Amino acid sequence: MEGTTMNDRIKSLPLGNVTITDSFWSGYTRLVREVIIPYQWEALNDRVEGAEQSFCLRNFRIAAGLEQGEHHGAVFQDTDVAKWLEAVAYSIETHPDPQLESAADGVIELIAGAQWEDGYINTYFTLIAPERRWKNLTEGHELYTAGHLIEAAVAYYHATGKRRFLDVMVRFADLICDVFGEGEGQIHGYPGHQEIELALVKLYRVTGERRYLDTAKYFIDRRGHKPNYFKEEIQRQDFKSIFGELKDYDPAYSQSHLPVREQESAVGHAVRAMYMYCAMADIAWEYREEELMRACAGLWKNITQKRMYITGSVGSSAFLERFTTDYDLPNDFNYSETCASIGLALFGLRMARMNRDASYMDVVESALYNTILSGISSSGMEFFYVNPLEVWPASCMEHTSRQHVKPVRQKWFGCACCPPNITRTLASLGQYIYGADDRTLYIDLFIAGSAKLELEGQPVTVLLETEFPWKPGFKAHMSLEGGSPVGLALRIPAWAEDYTIRLNGQAVADYRVEKGYAMLEIQAGESTVEVDFSMDAKLVYSHPAVRANVNRMAIVRGPMVYCLEEEDNGDRLCDILVEEGAQLEEQYEPQLLGGIMTVTAPAYRIADDGWEGKLYASIPMQLEPVVLKAVPYCCWGNRRPGEMLVWVRKK
Repeated sequence: MEGTTMNDRIKSLPLGNVTITDSFWSGYTRLVREVIIPYQWEALNDRVEGAEQSFCLRNFRIAAGLEQGEHHGAVFQDTDVAKWLEAVAYSIETHPDPQLESAADGVIELIAGAQWEDGYINTYFTLIAPERRWKNLTEGHELYTAGHLIEAAVAYYHATGKRRFLDVMVRFADLICDVFGEGEGQIHGYPGHQEIELALVKLYRVTGERRYLDTAKYFIDRRGHKPNYFKEEIQRQDFKSIFGELKDYDPAYSQSHLPVREQESAVGHAVRAMYMYCAMADIAWEYREEELMRACAGLWKNITQKRMYITGSVGSSAFLERFTTDYDLPNDFNYSETCASIGLALFGLRMARMNRDASYMDVVESALYNTILSGISSSGMEFFYVNPLEVWPASCMEHTSRQHVKPVRQKWFGCACCPPNITRTLASLGQYIYGADDRTLYIDLFIAGSAKLELEGQPVTVLLETEFPWKPGFKAHMSLEGGSPVGLALRIPAWAEDYTIRLNGQAVADYRVEKGYAMLEIQAGESTVEVDFSMDAKLVYSHPAVRANVNRMAIVRGPMVYCLEEEDNGDRLCDILVEEGAQLEEQYEPQLLGGIMTVTAPAYRIADDGWEGKLYASIPMQLEPVVLKAVPYCCWGNRRPGEMLVWVRKK
């Protein structure tokens, strides 16, 4: 990064400059506007019949003095409101909605009404323990909650130009900068759950106030140094735990076991880790620090090469929602929280933009097309918190190691961080498609729509045509109003084969490739770039050290992972065997699950002849020929409840 300037960082385009018309993704983005945001508004108001109560808005009304009552919900309950507001901001930036904006303004006034004179906002501590402010950073989530509120305020300002929410959160951020730091009388601590760091960077970028950036860096720099802040805090006589006994607190859980620049493996709570890595990347860029960027690159390598599921999910242990060790990737009782995949996508997006490296976007794409979409139903009103790769509903029993695995999506959760997180992610999808510096437009995702921007001071319009992910390839029509040529960088996915480019009908054979991007020169006027590649369904293996997948294969087509469901293949999916090199057949089925590409293959099923009345016996395995049918993993669970399986046994 030595010698770089701010203009060298690829930036996402403003959401208002991006239009999505894609046959695959516009269904989800329309669902966000028409169903998900209104549904979650009802959930936040505790008006969804049969769902767990949220209490979020009620807590703010009580804290603002508009109602009488007690606080209910988790210590971080306010963040559900924050993420909903952030999703609303992204939605109205692309599709103005005066009625929705008015509802959001009302919520913002509630938040402002709950703010203390010194700027503090948190309904849990306001209503339950005002004297305990900042005294339990280990569990209190005060800074985490502040971070999500700040992110929402920045997004709302970008969308509407209104300063009300931003000014409220500037007061809170000013308080945080006064309270925390190395100075005398300041708290020399940092958040138990990271998030405030990346939010303060966003606030700095919109306000230009340097102290926000410096405080974010302080939180990152201080973390992990000895003596450990959390272990000392827990030992204080006036410490009061929120979640229970903490005498055996492990700093690795909160990534505070080592200074961040010395961390080489992803450990601890997966969501906390992802948000911290995002902030590390942001700060590395802002301060031009190569050591911190190297740490980010090393952590990314550890995650994606040793600790990530094929579906782009992370966090294999339900206990403490955490990473475990290299290659420990169980399929049927893993955690793989939706929020962790969202964090991984945010981290990857930052790394791709800062390093101009398309390989990061391969992982981002995988997370988006698989785990993040599996977290929400086709109706937009049910959600997965946990994303397993194998489900046997009968075994998902309470008081067992699989009680966290749900065979059906839930209407809401008492701890509902994932549903509004999915909403804000889908509402901000445009930030993932295109990036640009002063001279070059980068196309990272193949999502039909259009975008407007300026390159070399000249207006540029791009129209992207594609039927991806069901059909490979895309066309980019570019209109350049000016005399100077500009650059166009096209991502070459790792999974793409036979990648070819035509510019204005002529094959381009001599394009240069830079870190996974095909680099082209586009002249003034109208140009059409056609990109073709193949992405046939194939059988994929995992590293031999992944014990859960030994002698198993997965079906993958482009970025999409496929799975077997009981609806198509009957029960006992674990009894289905596939030969290595089996012929996979693809078929688009317009009437199935809204229109999807399915994959079929010849297979075998283990017969149960002769097993009546026996549990163990010397009975040779008997095989029956069958045809398996696989559907995209993101679509599973949208029909009748039943078994699901990603990794199929090899014959």
